[in-house]
Amino acid sequence: MSGPSRTPEVLEITSTAGVVQARQLVRGLAQECRFSLVEQTKLITAASELARNTLVHGGGGTLTASVVEKTGRRGVRLVFADRGPGIADLELALTDGWTSGGGMGLGLSGSKRLVDDFVVDTAVGEGTTVTVTKWAR
Repeated sequence: MSGPSRTPEVLEITSTAGVVQARQLVRGLAQECRFSLVEQTKLITAASELARNTLVHGGGGTLTASVVEKTGRRGVRLVFADRGPGIADLELALTDGWTSGGGMGLGLSGSKRLVDDFVVDTAVGEGTTVTVTKWAR
């Protein structure tokens, strides 16, 4: 499982078409890493939620997607970044059922449960970056 790592793919998320493209990109990377159908679905669902958050709450942004390796394991790392208003209360935003809009309030907390590694970096007035990784089983 060694060899040159691929260049990460960067995708603009500026419309609902960008959210669809994000799902397609993530599906392809998950398949490349030989994720099971269940694991693919979990990652694609998380990516869809995070891409939608990037668009709706962040005013658009980017997805940087890559295949990563660690101690012989392969995974998919996704970095969603926006320059939106940021998240004023991250702990509250990660609470199941909390919503800043008309959604079900499962976006961030639900996405966190669907992946193996989940990190949010946010600053009010500066934007939000969410980095997630899912490892092949």
